[in-house]
Amino acid sequence: MKFIYLNIAALFTFAFAAAAEKPNIVFIFSDDWGWGDLSCHGHPYVKTPNIDRLAKEGTDFHRFTVASGVCSPSRAAVMTGHFPARYNIDGHFAWVENNEQRNMPDWLPTSATTIPKLLKSVGYATAHYGKWHLANNMITDSPTPAEYGYDDYGAFNCSGLQMPFYEDSMRAISFMEKSKEEGKPFFINLWVHEPHSPHHVIPEYQWRFRDLEEKDNIYASVLSHADDRIGEVLDALDRLGLTENTLVIFSSDNGPAPTSKELTTMYDSATGVGFGTGASMGITGGRKGAKHTLYEGGICVPFLARWPGKIAAGGVDDKSMISAVDLLPTFCELAGAELPDAYEPDGLSQVAALKGNAKVGREKPLFWKLNDHWLEKPNKSKAPSYAVVSGDWKLLSSADASVVELHQSSTDPYDKTDVSAANPEVVEELLKKIVDWKKTLPTSPDEATFSSLRGKE
Repeated sequence: MKFIYLNIAALFTFAFAAAAEKPNIVFIFSDDWGWGDLSCHGHPYVKTPNIDRLAKEGTDFHRFTVASGVCSPSRAAVMTGHFPARYNIDGHFAWVENNEQRNMPDWLPTSATTIPKLLKSVGYATAHYGKWHLANNMITDSPTPAEYGYDDYGAFNCSGLQMPFYEDSMRAISFMEKSKEEGKPFFINLWVHEPHSPHHVIPEYQWRFRDLEEKDNIYASVLSHADDRIGEVLDALDRLGLTENTLVIFSSDNGPAPTSKELTTMYDSATGVGFGTGASMGITGGRKGAKHTLYEGGICVPFLARWPGKIAAGGVDDKSMISAVDLLPTFCELAGAELPDAYEPDGLSQVAALKGNAKVGREKPLFWKLNDHWLEKPNKSKAPSYAVVSGDWKLLSSADASVVELHQSSTDPYDKTDVSAANPEVVEELLKKIVDWKKTLPTSPDEATFSSLRGKE
């Protein structure tokens, strides 16, 4: 009996040691937060001391890009490690009639390989708190986040009860405490609402910026509120003694929203009443374009990564071209989770880059497809609908390829100078890559992703 007892004790010791070796992962994904909307990136009046702490204690990656200039496809890429066009997700999820008109599904397929599913398979506790938008709260029969591999969730822009956006940090902290008690490593998506409209302001935060004009006051206030909640999570990691073994990443789903002229209020069925895009004062730090575009202002977003002792403190990497589709293979390598045999990632693991091995250019091409309602204007046919990054080149193309732009990433990271005329052979090569890539995409969504509400009045 003594022999059995000792072996059981050894097994428990081994299990807890194995859990300690696996890093916790907290992925903070903001909504419409421009590259320039951080005080550590030089914003003239926005104050983000808690997010700045991640830059001070970790590395600031300047060349991170998301997989779309709008919300839903960007988030689908993070979840799956695939370009969102592989699921016909080319724009934001809306009501079923609008999704059908745009040849889109009504939600991300539950059959998709996802980060939480893979991390659960190697013992992680998984949770999602905050914005979802891989379906829509108006599509009442859409799957909940639980069906994608999460042990716990509280969300909005999804079916079911809408979690108040400001409860995201509270829920995340509670889950961290529980996971520690159970001896489990954890993966948490903390997908904060800010600074997407409606802008929900609190007098305490407006008072902080009382000397600013109204629009700037509102914008600074909502970002400060989000920064404080992120600070609560960082403080909880310290209190729980988990900071040293936790990878924390802060990023954004796309660039800042364009500003409308008038400051009005608006109602959102998921988060309530607030100020509209008249108070969307985000900046891109000099990058061309903004949300709804495939220019760098729309897809190059903040990416701060902290993991004490593993990722350099106070570092800046302005070379490594990391993509949202790289997150799944990166997190899986860190967690010791093997990718399924049938799964082919569009991204690649960036563990080496996170740890300081920066590289110029991109060894595995990146592709973008954008079919957004924002482009439904007279100039739609001339707006970039496709883009590819290969090596040190980025090509943007209109839907019919009649208009193209070529940029050399290492010398023109902000998409300022079109060099297509001087490099016709590069343009031809990259256009062929887009054509070949388009041939691999489905012509229509999987019918399993269609709501029963389709076709109903």
